[in-house]
Amino acid sequence: MTVIIGLTGSIGTGKSTVSKMFSQLDIPVIDADQIARDVVKPGKPAHEQIAKAFGDEVFHPDQTLNRPVLGEIVFNDEDKREMLNNIIHPEIRKEMLEQRDAYVQEKEPCVVMDIPLLFESKLTHFVNKILVVAVDESVQLERITTRDQLSAKDARQRMSAQIPIDKKTNLAHAIIDNNGTIEETFNQLRNILIEWKIPIQNNN
Repeated sequence: MTVIIGLTGSIGTGKSTVSKMFSQLDIPVIDADQIARDVVKPGKPAHEQIAKAFGDEVFHPDQTLNRPVLGEIVFNDEDKREMLNNIIHPEIRKEMLEQRDAYVQEKEPCVVMDIPLLFESKLTHFVNKILVVAVDESVQLERITTRDQLSAKDARQRMSAQIPIDKKTNLAHAIIDNNGTIEETFNQLRNILIEWKIPIQNNN
């Protein structure tokens, strides 16, 4: 039976780092963020719906999505954020499930569904196990302001748009404390996989 792991965290907790570790261990990863980028490409149904809902100003001249412009709109308006989610989330879910079911058909021992908004989007029923990547709030804030070149106020606004990380950890089957080094994070992941009896192809 394939174990489906839901990998999640919050903005700035380092979930992407852990996602790459799964790939290094030859465990397939279904990346919701990548799928989200794919479903809004020109010619896709979601692209046309976004154009109708938000207008041409949210696109570059080549018709690809201008994410900073759209992000500014939806982060400051809950109704518009919900409108956008209602357009893209069904398309993302459809593609994620198709990929998941294909791996199950291939009898993969384990598949990771890397879903940043696993709890917010109420997608926990897609997975068997939930793994949350967490850091202290002060570390989270510092990482967001540095990485995204945001003010502390803007960073906190983005953090508040998600469920607090401590609430997510309370709902997890396992937690990775990502405050430390890459090696410490990897060792935690490896130990969790061993505990869950998931075969590791590359244990170096």
